Amino acid sequence: MIEKIQSLMERRQELSEAIAQPEVIQDFPRYQRCLKELSSLEPIAQHYEKLQSVEKHIEDARELLSDPDLAAEADQELRILSSERDTLLDELKLMLVPPDPLDSRNVIMEIRAGVGGDEAALFAGDLLRMYLKYADRNGLTASILSLSDTDLGGVNEALLMISGPNAFARMKFESGVHCVKRVPVTESGGRIHTSTVTVAVFPEAEEVEIAIDPADLRIDVYHASGHGGQGVNTTDSAVRITHMPSGLVVTCQDERSQLENKAKALRVLRSRLLDKARQAQEDAHAADRKSQIGWGERSDRIRTYYFNHDYVVDHRLGLTVNRTANVMNGELTPFIDALRLAEKTEKLTAQ
Repeated sequence: MIEKIQSLMERRQELSEAIAQPEVIQDFPRYQRCLKELSSLEPIAQHYEKLQSVEKHIEDARELLSDPDLAAEADQELRILSSERDTLLDELKLMLVPPDPLDSRNVIMEIRAGVGGDEAALFAGDLLRMYLKYADRNGLTASILSLSDTDLGGVNEALLMISGPNAFARMKFESGVHCVKRVPVTESGGRIHTSTVTVAVFPEAEEVEIAIDPADLRIDVYHASGHGGQGVNTTDSAVRITHMPSGLVVTCQDERSQLENKAKALRVLRSRLLDKARQAQEDAHAADRKSQIGWGERSDRIRTYYFNHDYVVDHRLGLTVNRTANVMNGELTPFIDALRLAEKTEKLTAQ
């Protein structure tokens, strides 16, 4: 591992020298690539420098063990420093795991009410707001592409895009079945109900990755519905695209322009087709081995929100987070960080 790190440090030095060269500065795409690669190496460099510093202090403390007056203090310091060194080594191992090439992509997210009638739709609305708040808290941009709401303020189905740094890396483990246990506002007897919502998350596809034959598409336009101002129900701005070979249907109505809605719907369709191909490929590779945390299969229950007991459980890791209200306000970082760490640990073990 140390040889690998030293090789990366040599590459870091090469890049630092390269971005100071006039011919690199004048070649803007090359300059940007160098900066991006250099930036990716900085966290590893900082950890490695800390490790070297800790190892130097360990050597100094060991020399003091032979001094009777300082041996006890040196021994205690060695214990602390050794623990810090082990932690840094573990963190460096994880940092050396190659990232998923899709992690930097923007995200298309589908939220659908499942079992539970009106309460499932209300919970789907809660999850939609939760993801919008998470994006706002964490430097991501979220926009609703399509929304089918209910008279009670719930959501039957929502489609949104989340964009920003490492959007897919942060959101991909939200795929799956989310379960809620609480007393619904529609319940007069005070009984706790169990309802479900299905969330699907997939990376936005590049246009060159998925070629779509226009002859395979059926495109329908209609009046947009829902809240959105005086132009919502007066023009045929909403677009529904059906990809006939796969049967996939995409609806987009958040823009007033039919052309803009069509462009967004095509982006979503490409992403769905890419996700379908990726899932098929992963199923083939994982036929004889099930991942510990998986990709959040659509049929898997991944998380339960216990409102009456005020905690949320992620079933993939057995992780419990208290204060349901905080989670619903977008505080998903404990889950996301733990799942990303588990993914890296699994990849490291598999190497």
